[in-house]
Amino acid sequence: MAAADYLLLDPRFKPLIGGNIHVDKLWTGCRWAEGPAWFGGARHLIWSDIPNDRMLRYDAASGLVSEFRKPANNSNGNTVDREGRLVTAEHRGRRISRTEHDGSITVLADRVKGKRFNSPNDVVVKSDGSVWFTDPAYGIDSDYEGERAESEIGGCHVYRIDPQSGTVDLVADDFVRPNGLAFSPDETKLYISDTGVTHVEDGPRHIRVFDVVDGRKLSGGEVFATSTAGLFDGFRCDEDGRIWTSAGDGVHCFEPDGTLIGKIRVPEAVANVCFGEAARNRLFICGTTSLYACYVKVRGAKTY
Repeated sequence: MAAADYLLLDPRFKPLIGGNIHVDKLWTGCRWAEGPAWFGGARHLIWSDIPNDRMLRYDAASGLVSEFRKPANNSNGNTVDREGRLVTAEHRGRRISRTEHDGSITVLADRVKGKRFNSPNDVVVKSDGSVWFTDPAYGIDSDYEGERAESEIGGCHVYRIDPQSGTVDLVADDFVRPNGLAFSPDETKLYISDTGVTHVEDGPRHIRVFDVVDGRKLSGGEVFATSTAGLFDGFRCDEDGRIWTSAGDGVHCFEPDGTLIGKIRVPEAVANVCFGEAARNRLFICGTTSLYACYVKVRGAKTY
């Protein structure tokens, strides 16, 4: 990696980025790139361009980018479930949806206790098939990333969808603006970012860490790390439990003990990341207007 492409803050970062690895700009033309999800069988990446109300697809074999879906309900976060289906958090749809293999769309959840969600933001699928997601109000705050509306719930929370019954359960209700989330490799912990500083003076700009209890509840929730450059939005874990998170100046890498060990420099604010390719050693990065990628010397944690 070229020296200009990274910042070494701790010796533990050097083995992860050594050699001639560098950051590549794969494509540009978004207004706000978000929610990358890697599909290994097809070797392509799907991501969202929220204000432009479209989803894009990067083909790793050809390097070409095409439009995957438009309109896209101002989709934000995306992930892949155990069956290789796309699961999406939709701002305008105010729901969590799943794209089936035949292209049809199934609504997994659009309300809790009869009230519509605000604007689901990011989503992950646990190995048991349960779907966990955050629900801040960014998509109903204005018409820029969704459709202006009043919150029916009156708060911004984190939820779990049961894989058998489809029941939606509230798992965390003490956030200002819950945003990105990711399980630790062994799924005993769930990390969730709070970008509440966008709405509250001196509000949170951190990632919290929770213990996963009985596979379906959360406890704890202490602050894991606080951003020193912009906001932590979306992030992923590698197989050793490190956090690779978006930030205002690129991607920050944290050890499981909370130490910031290094940064991958990106010339735009970063919104989200994911690991891809067969060895899960290519980090795809959604910058503000562009899609970037770089190879690292670690594998991303297996996701579903």
